Amino acid sequence: MSTTQSERLRALLEPLVTSQGLDLEEIEVDSVGRKRVLRVVVDSDTGADLDLIADVSRALSAKLDETNAMGEGEYTLEVGTPGAERPLTEHRHYVRATDRLVKFQLSEGGELVARILKVDDEGVDTEVPGVKGRKATARRIAFDDIVRARVQVEFSRKDNKKEEEA
Repeated sequence: MSTTQSERLRALLEPLVTSQGLDLEEIEVDSVGRKRVLRVVVDSDTGADLDLIADVSRALSAKLDETNAMGEGEYTLEVGTPGAERPLTEHRHYVRATDRLVKFQLSEGGELVARILKVDDEGVDTEVPGVKGRKATARRIAFDDIVRARVQVEFSRKDNKKEEEA
């Protein structure tokens, strides 16, 4: 998809997404055989439930049909959220990932898995889990030092509040 087409679609669809209280995170057009698939990824600070996704999908579909922005050929519109292991690319993504475990690729080399505790304009305060009975340690990471960051799925996270009460 050309940058021009991407910019046109974003300009067309973003006001509708924003009017629903969501952020337009990504637009992608893929060709699958003769058909095209338009994937729109939305999110918000409080997440997006299925009813809201359905409302946004209907609004986007109507706007795309009205403007013929996808042309005459068939296409499928898919609207969803970023998913569990989302990459963090914007400041708001880091804020939304507060209290989540994140894998950071650092500019100094190497990777770090840590929990985001606090986010400000310059970077993130994290807690690096202890290994083999050692205590967790605090670490500050500046945004300039982060090459890539991705939320990690946790299947057996202990709830800190329950631990403190015990």
